[in-house]
Amino acid sequence: MLDINHLTKRYGKFLAVNDLNLHIDKGEIFGFVGPNGAGKTTTMKIVCGLLDATAGSVTVDGVDALKCSKDIKRKVGYVPDFFGVYDNLKTMEYMEFFGSMYGMSKEDVDEVADGLLELVNLSDKKDVFVDTLSRGMKQRLCVARALIHNPDLLVLDEPNSGLDPRARFEMKEVLKNLGSMGKTIIISSHILPELSEMCTSIGIMDKGHLVTAGHVDEIMNNSGGASKLHIQIVGMDNRDDIRTFMAEQPNVTKVNFMEDEVLVSFNGGEMEAANLLKNIIGRGIAVSGFYKEKENLESLFLEITGGSN
Repeated sequence: MLDINHLTKRYGKFLAVNDLNLHIDKGEIFGFVGPNGAGKTTTMKIVCGLLDATAGSVTVDGVDALKCSKDIKRKVGYVPDFFGVYDNLKTMEYMEFFGSMYGMSKEDVDEVADGLLELVNLSDKKDVFVDTLSRGMKQRLCVARALIHNPDLLVLDEPNSGLDPRARFEMKEVLKNLGSMGKTIIISSHILPELSEMCTSIGIMDKGHLVTAGHVDEIMNNSGGASKLHIQIVGMDNRDDIRTFMAEQPNVTKVNFMEDEVLVSFNGGEMEAANLLKNIIGRGIAVSGFYKEKENLESLFLEITGGSN
């Protein structure tokens, strides 16, 4: 669907995007993660045909985004981080205006727009002026507008920026529905827990480099950092003995006690964890619970980028 090969973008001596390679399959919901200035927006604008590249190639469903910018704009729907709406238009008039930019008749736009406004929960706002809509409603309207020409790829730059929790939830539901319909979506965001919930794959950018990319679970499992094991033990009167025993086990790097459990930093995989549990039980320690703490996207992002902002 989307293929980016050796993409580079310079602004004078500043290297905004450095030799980026990325493939996104049709139907993927891909999340771009990275600190400010990492190159996310620059990459997305190049994909949308809004910015020239210094070097490399970008194709969307076989269309060259660098050489055929007019054609690519028919294949891509774009929602920028600073969206603009025409306050003196009503919601349906707004949709008709943008549909006309793609050569659509008023009748065709109205037919398509009805479904899109229903999708973004704005069916009851068709005849109200855009300037009366809340910020969250305006943002969802921008998503509907970006879909008016039925693009193959939807690109959203910080779609939840500035939205309150309720509006973020509503936007998340809209994007999930689009994903279930088979739309290919690229999202950039700093709200990392929401990305991990919405996206099937992610790419982490830092200082113009794509540091890692792939399915969320794969990146989590291959992050290379120590995982946390929670071991619930019945009766922990001999904490010193338990600590000594745990510290002697393979792949255990740190042992901490909580109220009714031991928290272990662990560098092994599933088989090594199973062997650890076997050794603990073999020692006669009564285990009532044993599970791996799920790493979140935010901690992985901070680990990879060194806590950059």
